[in-house]
This record gives sequence, structure tokens and C-alpha cells, in this order.
Amino acid sequence: MAEMDPQVHQDCMNRFISLANAMKDEGVDIQLISSAIMSASGVYETFTLVGNEGGLTPAGVEKVAAKYRKHLERYQEIRKLEEEQRSAQD
Repeated sequence: MAEMDPQVHQDCMNRFISLANAMKDEGVDIQLISSAIMSASGVYETFTLVGNEGGLTPAGVEKVAAKYRKHLERYQEIRKLEEEQRSAQD
């Protein structure tokens, strides 16, 4: 796996969020947008691991799910720290 550049990662993430917000502004339900993003991510993650042929084994699905969990947990920790910092400033 290629080395992840944190700034490029942040920029890519912000582009996806911007696109999601544009869809929201067009009247698309945010739950549908979220589901579509997750589906697209799963399709693309499968492609990055096995290409256009085949799919993930059950063990592969578990590895990808663990990866999503790690990202989600990390983001929740960041949100928690941001909230604590806001509360400390008040």
C-alpha cells in the first residue's frame, strides 16, 4: 500500500464532503447520500484489493470492515477532543 499523505487524504475527503453537500443542496436526502457514499467506498475498496475481477472473501470483508471501524473510531476521537476544546474555551 502506498504511503498516505495526510494533506492529500484531507483534501480528498473534503472533496467528497463538498460533493455530498452539493447533492444535499439539490434536495437529495442526507441518509441516501451517506448510504451511496458508503456503497461507492465499498465498491472502490473492493476494486483496490481485487481489481475488476472477482470479489472479497468473507475474511476480506472482515478486513475492510475493520478498516472502516478504525477510521470511524479515529474520527469520533477527534470530534470528542474538539468538543472538549470548545467546552474549555467557554
